[in-house]
Amino acid sequence: MQEFFLTLWRDFHTAFIEDNRWKYIVEGIQNTLILTFLSLILGVVLGVVIAAIRSTYDKQYQHMSGPGRIFLAIGNWICKVYLTVIRGTPSMVQILIIFFIIMASSNNKMLCGVIAFGINSGAYVAEIIRGGIMGVDPGQSEAGRSLGFGYAQTMWYIVIPQAFKSILPALANEFIVLLKETAIAGYVGVTDLTRGANIIRGVTYQSFWPLFAVAAVYLIMVMFFSWCVGKLERRLKNSER
Repeated sequence: MQEFFLTLWRDFHTAFIEDNRWKYIVEGIQNTLILTFLSLILGVVLGVVIAAIRSTYDKQYQHMSGPGRIFLAIGNWICKVYLTVIRGTPSMVQILIIFFIIMASSNNKMLCGVIAFGINSGAYVAEIIRGGIMGVDPGQSEAGRSLGFGYAQTMWYIVIPQAFKSILPALANEFIVLLKETAIAGYVGVTDLTRGANIIRGVTYQSFWPLFAVAAVYLIMVMFFSWCVGKLERRLKNSER
């Protein structure tokens, strides 16, 4: 038994302490969090735009006329194509297409990752936000109109803020899902957490400590953010009382 633990310690020392290989894990954590936060920001921006177009189409298309009706129909069609393509193809294929085809001339691997995951996340965020907008009481829109607001002002100042309050937990959960999805960023050269473990594995020819360490770090981060989401949900429920 003692020899077993000595072997584990020697393997741990080789994997992390020798030549300061633990720095690969620390750098991977930092890059993973940066990639996740920036991708979510891009995803939320795309999601708001797409959700606004689609919800406007659902609510206003039948009452519109002229060029605005045509432009709205075209915009809604483009959004539906985007949602279908992004949600119907693997994120792995998407990031490879962006890195090796669309942005083949760029050396900024992190930027490629942010764009790829942001576009992917935007499709799911758009449906979350759209569901929140459609769930707001129609009376709120009528109240905005009675105050003299136009449709865009009513959406921006009244409907969207209320929708965001109801969908914040879902957006936070999307962040957690995105955090785990970024594990494939290493395939295009981003030194994320998983790639850091693979570098150590390639140098030391050991798999146990690097892979279990990465799994433990992901689990800790997911548990922490899940706790934050739970606390946020409880606070929102208390604010409604």
